Amino acid sequence: MEKEIVNRVAQSKLVTFDLEDLYPPGERRVLDIKDWLHEGFILREKEFRIHVEGHDWSTYQDAYVALQCSTDAIVPGWAFILVASRLNPYAKKVVVGSLEDMETSLYQTLLDDLDVSQFEGKPVIIKGCSNKPVPKNAYIMAMAKIQQVAKTVMYGEACSSVPLYKQGK
Repeated sequence: MEKEIVNRVAQSKLVTFDLEDLYPPGERRVLDIKDWLHEGFILREKEFRIHVEGHDWSTYQDAYVALQCSTDAIVPGWAFILVASRLNPYAKKVVVGSLEDMETSLYQTLLDDLDVSQFEGKPVIIKGCSNKPVPKNAYIMAMAKIQQVAKTVMYGEACSSVPLYKQGK
């Protein structure tokens, strides 16, 4: 007698939450201001402003931009603000830091606005593998948001999940 193969995962109330589904499309760019500093280390205001004024900001149209200085220069706060003021009309978002800092900032906004009512009282798996650069902090932020309403939260895949949280009685 042959038994029918039953997909118990598909029949369960288990909800999979994939952070990759939230990943905002768009070009990611790094703008390193080190080349606008004297010898890569000293910010001379007049020289710096000349670089800022002469730069083609339109190349950042609809991009997500991470501003940084890859040298150990001490850069005054106004310098990044000045650069951001020129980027803002073109870029979708500007942050000071790395591309990972950019992704974390994007996910913070997305997860703050996430409607978690779909997870109310249900077992949830936060999918672990992704092909897109989902930052580690996004998983922590997702956990904090989903944990408020879910019955249980796991990490990984349905076939091999790691339990993280179980709602108290």
